[in-house]
Amino acid sequence: MKQNKVISLLLVTGIIIVINMLSKQFFVRLDVTEEKQYTLSQATKDILADLPELISVKAYFSENLPPDLEIYRSDFQDMLVEYSNRSGGNLSYQFVNPNDDPQIEQEAAQNGIQPRLVNVREKDQFTQQKAYMGAVVSLGDLQEVIPFIGPGIPMEYTLTTSIKKMAVVDKPSVAFVQGHGEPAFQDLGQVIQALSVIFSVETLDLATEPQIPDRYRAVVMLGPKDSIPADHFAKIDDYLSRGGDVIVAFDAVTGNFSTAQGTEVPGTVRPWLATKGIEVDPSFVVDASCGTVTVQQRQGFFTFNTPVEFPYIPLIRQFPDHPVSQGLEQVLLQFASPVRYAGDSAMTFTPFLTSSERAGVINTPTFFNVADRQWTSADFPLSNLTIGGVLEGPFGGELPGRLIVISDGDFPVSAGGRGVNPDNVNLLVNAVEWMSDDTGLSALRTKGVASRPIDELEDGKRTFLKYLNFLMPILLVIAYGVYRAQRNRARRMRRMQERYV
Repeated sequence: MKQNKVISLLLVTGIIIVINMLSKQFFVRLDVTEEKQYTLSQATKDILADLPELISVKAYFSENLPPDLEIYRSDFQDMLVEYSNRSGGNLSYQFVNPNDDPQIEQEAAQNGIQPRLVNVREKDQFTQQKAYMGAVVSLGDLQEVIPFIGPGIPMEYTLTTSIKKMAVVDKPSVAFVQGHGEPAFQDLGQVIQALSVIFSVETLDLATEPQIPDRYRAVVMLGPKDSIPADHFAKIDDYLSRGGDVIVAFDAVTGNFSTAQGTEVPGTVRPWLATKGIEVDPSFVVDASCGTVTVQQRQGFFTFNTPVEFPYIPLIRQFPDHPVSQGLEQVLLQFASPVRYAGDSAMTFTPFLTSSERAGVINTPTFFNVADRQWTSADFPLSNLTIGGVLEGPFGGELPGRLIVISDGDFPVSAGGRGVNPDNVNLLVNAVEWMSDDTGLSALRTKGVASRPIDELEDGKRTFLKYLNFLMPILLVIAYGVYRAQRNRARRMRRMQERYV
């Protein structure tokens, strides 16, 4: 009997060892999240499979972090395990704790990884602790720093793009047209930073170039304020006829908050688009789903600022199924106009940015009565108005080209040092990457949940979820108690029977 137990123990031990050995080769994880946050994308798998040489990741993470931060250390470690397996051994990693070693702490600081102060409960009181949550990715002499890995950071995209930056040798080029009052590069910092991962971003002066070079994967004309000469449009037409891809985002209307007036923007972009069959009306799209503006209100001797919903600023939360809008949660536009296609049926026009189901159109000129106007359902009789779309097909040549049109020229601009809504940046970067990139990083960058506020749910669903979260644990405990009681009762009844041995 004792010998059998020893043999069984040895067999179990051997099985465990074999399973551990196999797990290093076959990493499997069940992912039941809606966005598949714990499943590596095909883009990441392709990049890891083509690594030119060994990548090393040094993770600077404090130990004994609070539970809400410890989960990021665990997730990052699990991700590195899978990256290592997928790379065929071309990725190595290590975790170090800067809190335990002043030399490592200095090393982290030199690499641009700064600690954050977090509250930690010790002996029934809260104390503050320095928490390191960053990493350095190295390839030979090249190095990329991830200064923070935590809430709000798309973990897979951040790590994969850090690897991609160093692994790519020759980056394809994209061009931003300049010379017609377009925003400067310093006002597009977030866009340029995101695109620079896989592209060489350049400026293009149509006045000096005889034609747009074929080496540009895409050409972007963003927010022109001045008139555009006809020969500049002729060069864009020539580029499209050669199978080029162009993005045009511009303002057909504008609003002046100091005078509270909305007016048409004169220019030559709309007539040029009309030759392609794309009509952009010089009117305002208003939407029940909208952003807010701050209004000063006076009450007695006091003046205070109050946020007021402003339907002239559409907040887009629902998107057509298209790669350009894939993964977006919410895009905030400052004045937009309806876009229609009335051109040749040989071309294909596909909307990817639309208003909500409660929208309307207000013609110019108009007056913004921000504080006093009471908006009603009658103001929003229309639905799913197109604000952005893509026209595909042959533009006078043999090769098919693509033309993206968005009726807001300022949506990704961070003029004045103010930040930009993240998905506004993602929208433009998605468009460029969809046109120009074959790595799939555009889908990866927007992977995950950016905003799911519960106050946007219907009252009934919100109440149901609230009570479900509160009552479910209690009901599970009661159900298990009833099950245990019934099982014990049945066991006692069996023991009371005469034939029970």
